Amino acid sequence: MRFDPARVRRWRAHLTTGPAWRPVLAAAGLASVPALLAGGPVGAVITAIYAALGAGEWTRRDRRKRASAARAAELDRLGALVADLRAGLPPVAAAGSPDYSVGGAGRIRELVAAVWRLAEQTGAPAADLLDRIESDARSAGRATATAAAQAAGAQATALLLAGLPLGGIGLGYAIGADPLAVLLRTPIGAACALTAVLLQVAGLRWSQRLVDGPR
Repeated sequence: MRFDPARVRRWRAHLTTGPAWRPVLAAAGLASVPALLAGGPVGAVITAIYAALGAGEWTRRDRRKRASAARAAELDRLGALVADLRAGLPPVAAAGSPDYSVGGAGRIRELVAAVWRLAEQTGAPAADLLDRIESDARSAGRATATAAAQAAGAQATALLLAGLPLGGIGLGYAIGADPLAVLLRTPIGAACALTAVLLQVAGLRWSQRLVDGPR
C-alpha cells in the first residue's frame, strides 16, 4: 500500500480534534497487542500505560500548539481591523474583519463581539476599545510565555521520571541480572513493576500540573 501523506494528516486531525480519550485509547490498544505476545499480561498492561501517557502528552502539546496558533492569528486579524478602523474605513469594509457581531469561539472573539454590539448601539469608538483588547491579550500572552519558561524545572523533572525505568533496567543488565524476566514473569516482580508504574504516573501528572498551572 502506497504511503499517502494526506491520509496521515486526516487521521492526525481526526485523533487530535476529537475527544481527548480517543488517541489515548488507540495508542494503548495498539501497543498492548505485541506487548502481550512478547511479555505476557504484565508487559501488556505496562506498555499500554506508557503508550497512553505518550499519546496523552502528544495530544496535549498538539492542542496547545493549535490553540496558540489560533490565538496569534486572531490577534493579527484584530490588529488589522483596528488599523483599518483608524484609517477611516467603515466597519463593514474593514479589511480582514470577520463577522464579530455573531460571536465565536474564544475569549478574544467574545470581547470583540461585545465591543461591536456596544459600538453599534451607542456609537462608542470601537477602534480604541479593540486596540485595548489587543494590547491586553498580547500582554497576557507574554506573561504566559514567561511563566511557561519558569516551569522548565518541572519539565526537566518529568523527563527524568520518564527515563528512570529504562535506566534501572539497563543497570540491571549491566550487573548481569535479567530484570525483565523478574518483573514480567514472577508475582513479586509484577507487583513491584505495576506499583512503580503507578507511582511514575502520579509523578508525571504532578509535573504536568506544575507546568500547566500558570496557564
